[in-house]
Amino acid sequence: MIDSMQTSAIMTAGMKLLRENLGLIETEIFIINLKNKGFDYTEWRENLWEDITTEELFAKASEFEKNHLEFVPKNAERI
Repeated sequence: MIDSMQTSAIMTAGMKLLRENLGLIETEIFIINLKNKGFDYTEWRENLWEDITTEELFAKASEFEKNHLEFVPKNAERI
């Protein structure tokens, strides 16, 4: 079970990323659409990575981790 401190940190980081990449208004629109249109995460993720290989995804994730250590849990194991 995720404790409330960890949940709060995840929500704060997620909102920060949304605002920085979409802007305030677009972030609000994104959240409204998630809530009001019955967003189906499972259906959405099935097509999420169809245009990228596993190797490319891993490289992008590794690069992101190097540049955004604030989002990496302190006890995360490095690959």
